[in-house]
Amino acid sequence: MIGQLAGFFTHVVRRWLPDAFLFAAILTFVVFGFGMVFQSQSPVSMVKYWGEGFWKLLAFAMQMILVLITGHTLAKTKTVESILKAIASYASTANQAIVLITIVSLLACWINWGFGLIVGALLARELARNIKGIPYGLLVASAYTGFLVWHAGLSGSIPLKIVEPTGFMSEVAGGIAIPVTETIFAWQNIFIVVALLVSLPLINMMMMPAKKDIVEVDPSLLRDEVIPEINEEDMTPADKMENSMVISMLLGALGFAYIVYYFSTGGKVGLNSVNLIFLFAGIVLHKTPANFLRAINEAIRNTGGIALQFPLYAGIMGMMVHSGLAASISQWFVEVSTVTTFPLFSFLSAGLVNFFVPSGGGQWAVQGPIVMPAAADLGVNLSRAAMSVAWGDAWTNMVQPFWALPLLGIAGLSIRDIMGYCVVALLWSGIVISLSLVLLPWA
Repeated sequence: MIGQLAGFFTHVVRRWLPDAFLFAAILTFVVFGFGMVFQSQSPVSMVKYWGEGFWKLLAFAMQMILVLITGHTLAKTKTVESILKAIASYASTANQAIVLITIVSLLACWINWGFGLIVGALLARELARNIKGIPYGLLVASAYTGFLVWHAGLSGSIPLKIVEPTGFMSEVAGGIAIPVTETIFAWQNIFIVVALLVSLPLINMMMMPAKKDIVEVDPSLLRDEVIPEINEEDMTPADKMENSMVISMLLGALGFAYIVYYFSTGGKVGLNSVNLIFLFAGIVLHKTPANFLRAINEAIRNTGGIALQFPLYAGIMGMMVHSGLAASISQWFVEVSTVTTFPLFSFLSAGLVNFFVPSGGGQWAVQGPIVMPAAADLGVNLSRAAMSVAWGDAWTNMVQPFWALPLLGIAGLSIRDIMGYCVVALLWSGIVISLSLVLLPWA
């Protein structure tokens, strides 16, 4: 049944789903029309909201791109690559490969979403090299399903931002700082992560197509870049500096000295600190500036789609916020909620808003000022309310192609190749997450 469902959605998606850029463009027109129809905004007003919002996410976009670049660069070190080869050796059949890559991607995305996406893509390539007759689309889709837990992990935008007592994200929570012990490390949140870690590999394995329908990988997609060797005798002084470990080790020592100082003086885990750790770990593990810069240049090539689409989604967010659409959606869900159903409706509303604002920080800026005061009025635990929004944001990423772009760039596939499988993952994870948010007791 699961396999048939996956086959149905795969057929529909391959026929009807446009490219990710066109998806963003179509959403732009949809929100533009909705603003006029449902919020009585004029065309001139909607154009104004769109244009003024276009550059509002530049700082956050840079943080997100750095998460991806530093995570990619670290994943491309020989140390991490050797670990991936060792991990891939544990799978000898297609079913084992699907289970293995789902587990690894879930764990890696919980640690850092950028790192997890890249590790998933690289592990998919390694497994496809080792195992014949494996459906490459399902393999890559299984890697992407690990992204479901990113907002409940160490790089989650909402739980990391609301730990800052004077930060913007904390202000929308009524000026209350919520520590990660009540969000990321709350047992209720860990329960959901573990439930997905146990069940999702099995769901992905059950989507295995019949042998006659399996589409294997094009061998040309699996060829690694050949790095030319430079004869030491032919090196210029500049070449010798670029291929020397001294500068990298000194820079890494300086970076980690600051990181130790930062945390020893009360510094909090946040997007900037995570980026800093990944940056200097990559510098040290690549050993030489030349190796590090090659990995950086490769990582940057995979950020083009995100860099291009962030302004489009910022424009969509501008229309959603200033036209009142986002507030109306969130407010409607809040108004029909009770103490019991509030987490569920917050989760569903976040999933809906995520289609139009696929940025955890941007979405929190829209929903936080509505969800958190309402939660306080109803007597709902604030950390529960915040994590309901965080899980909703992560949930519909399964069918929002924005964040799949870097993984697809490395894997060499299009969004149509994986999205049918991701729809099934969306349906299953929605059941697991929503039931957990409603039924688990939160202090």
